[in-house]
Amino acid sequence: MDDIKGKLTFNVTMMVSATLCISIIAMVTAFMLGLWAKQVDNHEIFKLISPAFQTIVGGFIGLLAGVKLSHDDNKHHGCHKCKD
Repeated sequence: MDDIKGKLTFNVTMMVSATLCISIIAMVTAFMLGLWAKQVDNHEIFKLISPAFQTIVGGFIGLLAGVKLSHDDNKHHGCHKCKD
């Protein structure tokens, strides 16, 4: 059972990491294209992208931390201190 949880945790971590990478690459690409576009005001790009960038990165880091912490908590349920 622990092996299945470990594999599931690994798969979820890899999917979240891949999704984070794809999101960051897309946002940086849009940012770079907007920087050199003559029709776009750079100050507006910074206003729009920075909160979205921080939200996405913070959310994914929180999700990864939660997955890892919940997986680590399951390892300690069998300790002798917890038994009553």
